[in-house]
Amino acid sequence: MRRQYLGFTRLAPVWIGCRRDPDLPGAGIDPMILGGDGPAGALRRALFKQAGMAPDLARLRALAPALVHAQFGRGGALALPLARRLGVPLVVTFHGGDAHKDVHYRTRPWPGVFARRLPALWAYASLFVCVSVSVRDKLIRRGFPPGKLTVLPIGVEPAPAAAPPPDPGHLLFVGRMVEKKGVFVLLDALSRLRASGDTTHAVLVGDGPLLPDLRKRAAAVGGVTLTGWQTPEQVRSWMEGALGLVVPSITGRGGDAEGLPTVAVEAMTLGVPLIGSDRAGLEGVFDADGPGLRVPAGNAAALAAAMARLTTDPAGRAVWAAAARTRALRDFDARRQSALLEATLLEFV
Repeated sequence: MRRQYLGFTRLAPVWIGCRRDPDLPGAGIDPMILGGDGPAGALRRALFKQAGMAPDLARLRALAPALVHAQFGRGGALALPLARRLGVPLVVTFHGGDAHKDVHYRTRPWPGVFARRLPALWAYASLFVCVSVSVRDKLIRRGFPPGKLTVLPIGVEPAPAAAPPPDPGHLLFVGRMVEKKGVFVLLDALSRLRASGDTTHAVLVGDGPLLPDLRKRAAAVGGVTLTGWQTPEQVRSWMEGALGLVVPSITGRGGDAEGLPTVAVEAMTLGVPLIGSDRAGLEGVFDADGPGLRVPAGNAAALAAAMARLTTDPAGRAVWAAAARTRALRDFDARRQSALLEATLLEFV
């Protein structure tokens, strides 16, 4: 979230929410917690979430807000009564699962806050910012007004390009171990590589509910390291030694799918080629001069073939690496994307 505001020069963000994330102090963020402390604060937050009774209005009005920028679809639904009471525009950023997961839009006897307020959100919000084309297209199919949708990816902070990895380097996956990440497809593809005689090591970074089952499968494949959770510095180190980053995402049960995987853009800034599925939220990244190879989602044979090409074609890797770095600096620089977001928000102030 912090990256969205790095390039702001005219608007001064004030962070407001209902709870503190433990990572906020490290990011230099001291949020205002709606409702205050103690049991009374918890009650006020519950009434705010479920009944739209906005607390702290005098304190918020004293900030002279120009606009409310909400994160995720549910955040937009929660912020709706607050923006109304303050009399300011509301802009909502959708990140992926909030657009793709069917559960958020399912009709049921007791709908949640998001489903209850969705028609009013469509009417009141000035704009819905989508982090990728796939998010925009999905929201259109959900019934969102097309004229209120815009695509604006969140950028990353560029770092110096990494040196080309030694031969042999490793294939890298980074992500949460959940269905939509397609890690079982990746392991199937690696098994095919092993059968063809390719022993290139693979490193899978991340934690999640599927990790125990993935460890068992990886042991049978061989040549696979599952690291569990890693710090950002450790992830960067794995990227710097990678032949390529594999993003084998699929559409999970309930429609869960990627928005724009930040890890892919981070790898691109380091000059790491990509192998991405056509469900990885990377529309517009892969083209004739793109940063790597695109494969059909869920197709282990195609994924294995792409990985084999990456590991055996150093000249191709060099071309893809240069394209990855160029594309990341051109289209995904955090300060540039942040400045574009600020200019977009200022249109409604």
